[in-house]
Amino acid sequence: MSTDTATRKADPAVRPFHVDIADEAVVDLRRRIAAWRPPEREPVDDQSQGVQLATVRDLANYWATEYDWRRCEAKLNALPQFTTEIDGLDVHFIHVKSDQPNALPLIVSHGWPGSIIEQLKIIEPLTNPAEHRGSASDAFDVVIPSLPGYGFSGKPGAAGWDPDRIAGAWAMLMQRLGYTRYVAQGGDWGTAITAAMARQAPEGLLGIHVNFAQMVPLEMLSHIRNGDPAPADLSDAEKRAYGQVAFATYHRGYGVIQGTRRKRSATAWPTHPSASRPGSLTTTPPPTSTSPSSSPDTLTAPSPATTGSTTPRSTGSPTRLPRRRGCTGSRPLPAKTSTPSPTSPSPRQSRCSRRSMCTHREAGPRRRTTT
Repeated sequence: MSTDTATRKADPAVRPFHVDIADEAVVDLRRRIAAWRPPEREPVDDQSQGVQLATVRDLANYWATEYDWRRCEAKLNALPQFTTEIDGLDVHFIHVKSDQPNALPLIVSHGWPGSIIEQLKIIEPLTNPAEHRGSASDAFDVVIPSLPGYGFSGKPGAAGWDPDRIAGAWAMLMQRLGYTRYVAQGGDWGTAITAAMARQAPEGLLGIHVNFAQMVPLEMLSHIRNGDPAPADLSDAEKRAYGQVAFATYHRGYGVIQGTRRKRSATAWPTHPSASRPGSLTTTPPPTSTSPSSSPDTLTAPSPATTGSTTPRSTGSPTRLPRRRGCTGSRPLPAKTSTPSPTSPSPRQSRCSRRSMCTHREAGPRRRTTT
C-alpha cells in the first residue's frame, strides 16, 4: 500500500491513496493455501456438524488457483481513494462524485465481516442513475469509508472505537470533505453506526437509511431474552418471526464465540493458510460497545430533525434495533447499575461481552467478502 502525496484542492489533510500489494504477499498466500492439510471428511451428508469438507476444499482451490487479486486491486485503484486522520486514526475511504451539480452527498457504512468491496457495485447506479433507469435528479456523491481496523483504515491501538465514536468520525469526514448537507446509509454494523449518527444529529445530516433494521417490540425482546415461548396472543406470522429471532439469538455457534471469546478466532484466522489474502480486507473483530448507552441494544428512534422528514430520501423512525450476533445463549444477568438507562430495553443485561445486536439477519452465507 502506498500513499500519493500529491496536493488536492480539498482539505490538505485528505491524502490520495493507491493500493499496491507486494508480489511476495500474493505468492506467499498461494503457497500457504497449497500447503493446507484438510481434516477428515465429516461422518454426515449435511451441514448439521458445520461447514462440509467439500465446501472448504472448493474454497481453498478457488483461492489457490482462480482468484485474481490484481483484478481486485485494479478495480479499487480505478476509483478515487483517500485517507485522512480523524481522532488519531487514519481513515481510508472511496469518494466518487456525480457529474450532476446538485447530487446529494451520501456516506455508506459497511458491516462485519465485510469491507468497502461490498459497496463497489452501488457506486455507478448512485452517481449516474440516468444510465440505470433512474433520474438525474436522484444522483448522489458517494463516500464509502473503511471502518477502523478494516481494510486500509488504521487499526485502533486501544478499545473504544464503538459505533458512537465511529459515527462522530464519519460526521467529521463529511465536514472535512466540504459537505454541509448529506445523508447516511448502512447495513449490519453499518446500521449501528448510521443510527448512532442520527442520534448524535450532527449539523448537515438530513436523514438516514438502514438495511438491517430488525425491530422488536420491547415486551417481545424481554420474552426472547428470558427464553420464554411465544406469547399465545401473537398471530401465526408473528410467532414465526418470534421463533426466528429466538433461534438466531441463542443457537448460532459463531455468535457464542464472537460474544464471549472473539480473540480466540481472531488469533486463529491469520495463522490459517486458507484464511488470509492480500490486502487483509477484513481481519479484525467488529466494533465493540463499551457501555449500555453506546450499545446498539439501546438505539432509539432518531428525532424528526434527523429522520429526514423534509426529504423523501430518508427513512422513517422505528423504535429500536434488537440485539444481534454475539449472545452466549445464557440467561440474562442482573444489570450492574441499580438504575436502568431510560433508553435501555430491559433492566437486565446479557452475558454477551459485545453487548450488541444478537439477532441474526436472514442473509447469505457468512464469508469474507471478495471480488
